[in-house]
Amino acid sequence: ADKQYATILTDNLVGAGVHVNAVGGDCPGKTELHRDILLRSSIFVEYPPQTRIEGEIQQLAPDHPVTELWQVMTGAAAGRTDARQITLFDSVGFAIEDFSALRYIHGQLQGTAFFEELDMIADPDEPRDLYGMLLRASEAEPGISAA
Repeated sequence: ADKQYATILTDNLVGAGVHVNAVGGDCPGKTELHRDILLRSSIFVEYPPQTRIEGEIQQLAPDHPVTELWQVMTGAAAGRTDARQITLFDSVGFAIEDFSALRYIHGQLQGTAFFEELDMIADPDEPRDLYGMLLRASEAEPGISAA
């Protein structure tokens, strides 16, 4: 879908026991799932503050309950609890995995003939909130666009 509200998946297409992976390059104002799907689902996210701005859950109240993926992975929260439960992973294209891979490669190549210093590796205060970092940068420097 384009960077707008565009219903791609309607509520009548999601039956009991379905899991939906809502993954993609998101931004404020872009959603693809009908709101009723979200209301019937147990929702799992990577980082709630970013997902509430950019993800499908931007359609819901700011305090709508979600479970962070790390909580399920560590056993602190349950994942699917019933065969008929609708589960939804609202991934906003979270860049922590990319960031971690770049840091690892940087560390492995530094000091070798393959290493050339380029100031391209981000080292943000909060790598889980890259969109917020861009917003703060655009406020500090008018020439930077957050769109």
